[in-house]
Amino acid sequence: MAQLIVFTDLDGTLLDAKTYSWRAAAPALDELRRRRTPLVFCTSKTRAEILPLREELGVPDPYVSENGGAIYVPRNYFPFPLPAARKEADTEVLELGVPYAKLVQALEEAAETSGVTVRGFSRMSDKEVAKLSGLPLAQARRARQREFDEPFLLEKGTAKQKEKFFNWLQQRGLRWREGGRFLHVMGDNDKGVAVRRLVEFYTKKFSGRLRTVALGDSPNDLDFLAVADVAVLIARPDGSHDPEARAKLRGVRLAAAGPAGWGAAVQDILGL
Repeated sequence: MAQLIVFTDLDGTLLDAKTYSWRAAAPALDELRRRRTPLVFCTSKTRAEILPLREELGVPDPYVSENGGAIYVPRNYFPFPLPAARKEADTEVLELGVPYAKLVQALEEAAETSGVTVRGFSRMSDKEVAKLSGLPLAQARRARQREFDEPFLLEKGTAKQKEKFFNWLQQRGLRWREGGRFLHVMGDNDKGVAVRRLVEFYTKKFSGRLRTVALGDSPNDLDFLAVADVAVLIARPDGSHDPEARAKLRGVRLAAAGPAGWGAAVQDILGL
């Protein structure tokens, strides 16, 4: 039997888009723990944001932060050395992204060159991020502890200026993605690249075929949804599904909004 691995986005997927609660997914989470099915967070959130959630949910598995900027693997989780991993006290880190300071500088240069007005997290206070995201202040502070991805708002610019802005970033080997609330600029990395790397590790660990499942809700999740054997598109809060993601993913399964939809989809995949 193939080993099941579940990869999931967080905001608007496992976590409610407004309250950030996961409670409605509790039965499915409990079943994954009972079966010891790996649950890998694959998110735009920072490491500082992810760690408390992993502890709260009792998830011991690797995770992907900041849109594939890095993969964090607990020490000795895989019974073989991880190539190019940086070792920390209890974690091995595979850095795939561009350092944060370079992204901030590139974003400002792109805006100045093109004439658009942007405002990234580096220019926002904790209170501003909390207000824009709906996060409590302490969580907003953790959200600003960026390492490989800069969320930003494109506040002003003509269509021609915006095109010049995004072309400038692309010509310098940078990518941008649209998340639920913010645009994100990053290096030549994405969630799909990170998930592919983890699938390689899991295939080696389990010495056989895997069945991979990925759950997400926005265009920012397309890269890793496309990698999985089973892709699940979670509805937006209004019950609709993102049209771009729905159009680009063949055979995608559609689920209801938030953690309730996430839980129902996972239970269905588990045959419950």
